[in-house]
Amino acid sequence: MTDYLLLLAGLAVLMVGGDVLVRGAVGLAERLNIPHLVIGLTIVAFGTSAPELFISVQAALANASGIALGNVVGSNIANVLLVMGLPALIAPSRCEGEGIGRNIVVMIGFTLVFMAMMLDGAIGRIDGAILLAMLLLFITDQYRTAMGSATPGAEPEAAGMSEDVCTVPHSTLVIIAMLAFGLAALPLGADLTVDAATAIARRWNVSDDVIGLTIVAVGTSLPELATALIAVLRGSHSIAIGNVVGSNIFNIGSIMGIAPLIAPIAVGGRFVQQDMWIMLACALVLAALAFWNIKIGKRVGFAMVGAYGMYAALAFLF
Repeated sequence: MTDYLLLLAGLAVLMVGGDVLVRGAVGLAERLNIPHLVIGLTIVAFGTSAPELFISVQAALANASGIALGNVVGSNIANVLLVMGLPALIAPSRCEGEGIGRNIVVMIGFTLVFMAMMLDGAIGRIDGAILLAMLLLFITDQYRTAMGSATPGAEPEAAGMSEDVCTVPHSTLVIIAMLAFGLAALPLGADLTVDAATAIARRWNVSDDVIGLTIVAVGTSLPELATALIAVLRGSHSIAIGNVVGSNIFNIGSIMGIAPLIAPIAVGGRFVQQDMWIMLACALVLAALAFWNIKIGKRVGFAMVGAYGMYAALAFLF
């Protein structure tokens, strides 16, 4: 029971720490007069992936590569099936929005490159550098595209930034306190989560891969789920889909870009044989929903949530 409580505590610390760090970083960026567009494309987007990043780095250093890799692969699967499926049970939505089709293509491209890197059994430092460079190119392209389409004289806003950030501190002392708390909470939460998840896996004779793909992945996807639920309830469907696509790109580009630079990550056989293909299938499902403009209603939502439930159950059984 203690390990389960520690796992929940670790995930809670990660979510709170990540949220506080993002708010503090945005407050600091605004004090430095950094444009909102740049804040949205970098600080907010990167900050929402901070829990996954710290988990993967800590897991790699603890020689728990299954958790490090499973966290990313599992999060990208959960982001599509759960983060898009659960809100559809409340209110229907569509995969639409300015530039969403292009970004889905980019997401599939990142996924294919990531899969190719997994085939040789390890994600090394060169692989990480390539993924990180791809992410920087993506951010640069997004910035140029947004600036090019902006109304002259008006500062462009990053889509969904207000929904992700909500309230931003303006006091210097509060900003410093939030940054300090976030930077302290994230490694602490990551350490608690990895240790507890590893202990649970050993007790149940389950591999680190499965724990990373399911429990840890869902836990670190909760911020994306909360954002999607709020966005759908407000009728902001483009924010919901943009949140998923952006998160999947950053999961691969930033987490699998930075973590291997610190410690190479071994790729278990199950990832190559099945899980990476399921991740690709989910990306293609999202593409089909977007390009054919299919409404994600209750039936589709139930199908997506049911598919994830089946995937999680089979992961523990096999």
